[in-house]
Amino acid sequence: MSLERLAEFAFAKMTETGLPGLSIAAVRGGEVVWQGALGFRDLKRGLPATPATLYGIGSVTKSFTALAVMQLAEAGTLCLDDPVERYVPFGVKPCGEEVLVRHLLSHTSGIPALGYAEAVIRNAIRAGGKGLPLASVNDLLTFMSGAEGWALTPPGQRWFYLNEGYVLLGAIIERCSGLSYQDYIKKNVLVPLGMSRSYFKKEEVEKDPDAAIPYVITRDGDRVASTYPYGSISSDGGLISNAFDLARYISMYLGWGELSGVRLISKESIREMEAPQVTVPWQGPFGEEGYGYGLQVIPDFLGRKLIGHGGSVLVSTAYMGFIPEEGVGIAILANGSGYPLSQLGMYGLALMLGEDPERLPFVERERTLDELTGTYETFRGTLQAVVRRKWDLLSLEISDKYTDLVIPLIPERDDMLRFYALSTGRRLPVEFRLEGDRVELVYERYLLRKTGKVP
Repeated sequence: MSLERLAEFAFAKMTETGLPGLSIAAVRGGEVVWQGALGFRDLKRGLPATPATLYGIGSVTKSFTALAVMQLAEAGTLCLDDPVERYVPFGVKPCGEEVLVRHLLSHTSGIPALGYAEAVIRNAIRAGGKGLPLASVNDLLTFMSGAEGWALTPPGQRWFYLNEGYVLLGAIIERCSGLSYQDYIKKNVLVPLGMSRSYFKKEEVEKDPDAAIPYVITRDGDRVASTYPYGSISSDGGLISNAFDLARYISMYLGWGELSGVRLISKESIREMEAPQVTVPWQGPFGEEGYGYGLQVIPDFLGRKLIGHGGSVLVSTAYMGFIPEEGVGIAILANGSGYPLSQLGMYGLALMLGEDPERLPFVERERTLDELTGTYETFRGTLQAVVRRKWDLLSLEISDKYTDLVIPLIPERDDMLRFYALSTGRRLPVEFRLEGDRVELVYERYLLRKTGKVP
């Protein structure tokens, strides 16, 4: 296993997307077996990121919330089949049915995302968004009043990622424990696991000498120092942590916490958290992906089950992933939004499994899309075109002094060389052909050959 290849891959993706800094910790057998950091935690002062640098982990926090709910369920303080309204005055009944605690845990309330978190995060970083007056769970309940008119299914039938639901779970934890959500997590999760540098409060983060500056990465590639949405986001995404602390957290799920005398919940409860409760709407090359309780489930990652969760508050991103049957895991954090950290994590996990990460579907797809981008010409240069890439999408651009024609290329399913465009309401096939070093494009009545890179 050489995770230096992960560092090289991450460096290239950071360069492409403008991520300022990144920290990584890889776990095997309950111990950190590799650590690394790239880039800057503070651009203005020229301070490098370290493996111990603090970042906002966003929705990875949801797994902490789900873990706390499972602790309270084991203690008999609550039941997953209890109506949410038993603990908070939540009068929303999607399609006339009660929402249960387990529905919030698995994002199956039937209520589509109401966008509170998107609004307050964008407002906090001055990117737009509404300055919603949400200082308490009562404010959120007021905000959600009337939401049943937006429900699309009865509870338990369909996955809709609902940040608001995890805010309600935080309130349920407070009601059942008699502690604030943050105090409960600190006392019952962070302290027992030795996660001594994981915080919710601004003053705690600012006292830490190794905290990353969060950055907005603009559409022009500028990196603007920003802030976390302190106070606005908590049980759904408010934890600030570091790769080493998350490594301890991952080790608990892998069973190594019990060997050191730390058992936060039973193995049965962990298995319940990791069991897919619902299928997620996106489906890719790793089998039928699902969602458990605060954890995402990929059933066939190189023949193994991969458990994990990503997180983003726009100015920082995070990913944790682990493979229970192999006893390995990885934590990756960054102070900005750029290349998906889940894919960096999968690249690292493939290396830890002794597999070739270059064969991962998203790596192969990105390599092919990069090969297809560039300038193209027809016979004797009579017509010029440019194929550009934006994330997973390609566009064909044909321009002259007076007009700009931009044609989105929609990929055909499971084929990285065949696309289609829409023209006058009709579906127009578009085909790329790779023949040795030659790249050709068949579009409408034209054959174009690649002549160079994107200008």
